[in-house]
Amino acid sequence: MNIESYRQILTKYWGFSSFKPLQEDIIRSVTEGRDTLGLMPTGGGKSITFQVPALAQEGICLVITPLIALMKDQVNRLNELEIKSIAIHSGMTGEEIDNALENCIFGDYKFLYISPERISTRIFQARVARLNLSLVAIDEAHCISQWGYDFRPSYLKIASLREYISDKVPFLALTASATPQVIDDIMKKLAFREKNVLKTSFNRKNISYLVRKVDDKGTYLIKTLMKTGGSGIVYVRSRKRCKEVAELLVYNGISADFYHAGLTDELRDKKQASWTTGETRVIVATNAFGMGIDKSEVRFVIHWDIPDCIESYFQESGRAGRDGKPAFAVLLYTPADKSRLLDNLRKKYPPVEKIKDIYEALCNYLQVPLGSGKDIVFEFNMYDFVAKFRLPVIETYNSLQFLQREGYMEFTEEINNPSRVHFIVSRDDLYKFQVANESFDGFIKLLLRSYTGMFSEFVPINEEALLRKSAATRETIYQYLVKLSSLNIIRYIPGKKSALVIFTEERLVRKALMISPDNYLNVKEKYEIRLDKMIGYADSDTHCRSVYLLDYFGEESDRCGTCDVCRERNELELSKYEFDLILDEIKSVLIEKNPDAEELVKLIDYPEDRVIKVIRWLLDHNKILPDRDHKLTWNS
Repeated sequence: MNIESYRQILTKYWGFSSFKPLQEDIIRSVTEGRDTLGLMPTGGGKSITFQVPALAQEGICLVITPLIALMKDQVNRLNELEIKSIAIHSGMTGEEIDNALENCIFGDYKFLYISPERISTRIFQARVARLNLSLVAIDEAHCISQWGYDFRPSYLKIASLREYISDKVPFLALTASATPQVIDDIMKKLAFREKNVLKTSFNRKNISYLVRKVDDKGTYLIKTLMKTGGSGIVYVRSRKRCKEVAELLVYNGISADFYHAGLTDELRDKKQASWTTGETRVIVATNAFGMGIDKSEVRFVIHWDIPDCIESYFQESGRAGRDGKPAFAVLLYTPADKSRLLDNLRKKYPPVEKIKDIYEALCNYLQVPLGSGKDIVFEFNMYDFVAKFRLPVIETYNSLQFLQREGYMEFTEEINNPSRVHFIVSRDDLYKFQVANESFDGFIKLLLRSYTGMFSEFVPINEEALLRKSAATRETIYQYLVKLSSLNIIRYIPGKKSALVIFTEERLVRKALMISPDNYLNVKEKYEIRLDKMIGYADSDTHCRSVYLLDYFGEESDRCGTCDVCRERNELELSKYEFDLILDEIKSVLIEKNPDAEELVKLIDYPEDRVIKVIRWLLDHNKILPDRDHKLTWNS
């Protein structure tokens, strides 16, 4: 197919007449059968790069993503477009997974979304060779690299898919942020047949990056939002603060709401829709907010709390200004924030013996016998667990994260799984049942009017919506579903909200739980490096913010001219070129000798008034230091 055919698909389903930068290049690459790594910034339209070519070809596209909420969201959107899609993740029963895979083999589904830990299960491996795959898309591909900021051992299993599928099926790895080291690691770990990286510049020229060192964040936020127009996001680190900051804004007359993973799906959808349509101006959120956002006119993203790595900050701040118009990314920062981050470093990496204690406590809590548990999914209540074993919450959470990183288990935070229903009788047999059991007839008709596809797969239902459509009570609705299930007319899986633990290895005795000190220190060191870079960004008042961020991702750039550092330089009324020339001369002189300010001015071959401005700026920012005799030294 030529590119015009792909544009027609884009227009038909998504209403766009042309592709965004890089989308077209990635589509060409994968349709030529080439393994491809696509680096696209947040809001760059990554999903289009696999959805469009998959629709243009026969077969089904396998999409691997660790984000269950995003997985559900994309499957729902595709099905609304009448593109048959299905998801398999750890929150589903074995019967649901079996049913979904059979539908993918024998039905005309175009997309199968799976979470990475499903790849190594027997049920998936037994079926994958029978899938008519056209493409394998790997979202959040940085998770495969131990150098990445969100490493997941389950991603290392992805390359094993090549043993089961045709070598003509290309891999498309996608991520919004990766350092040069992570880029190489992704291609190596996915067993790319050739190096093939396609990327756009990370430079977001329309975003002004600002760091505001303020003691009272609330006062600054209120004043800023009162004099600034447009819609935006305020990111915080905790659910409690999320609500507190939103209430503070509302109290001061600013339209705001809060959003975090602890809310029900229905409430989160309602809050996001209110913000997306402009009814709510400001959404105060944890990092649970952002995936799948379809709002281009975001004028500001403000971080109340500093993230622990550049990747997270860049991805979250990149949700501003997707329409290409001027926008602001503001980080509020105090000395206490730096202390908190360094304190979190200690909590994030508990002692090895403490990690082993928590592993044993978890196995006992879930009643997993020695030598068993592999690939079993357990519902997990963190608060009940820490209460029963009298464990500190943060240390416990971080120990579970480390056990996940070591490949012993997968740990998902709370997910909302709605109730699901699947008719397991034929339409003819159902009709006979309705005739013979008149008391169920009205409810069955209500189900069939409200939802489609229930004869071929498990379909999410909402008991509250059924309640509103009928005169029945909630208990009556529930009893109908339970009774029909007991009569083998339907399979009914009640909805739950819970975290999940999946053991990727059988339970081991304590001494067999290998956490090597070298590996522990190596992982901790990599985290410290990322943490130092983030603190360096916040602390620095001499490096252009944009240049600092781009340098982290291995990209060279001139200073932006719009961040807080550049604006202060701009007040000197010197061009970048002139400022840098004078600065370079001053540096070269001070490396060789230590004159006082008056002598230094005479040694620089530029107009005196301009040299004085640069010297003052360097003194103000501690780039040059005077001693007791007023002699100047370059502070490297």
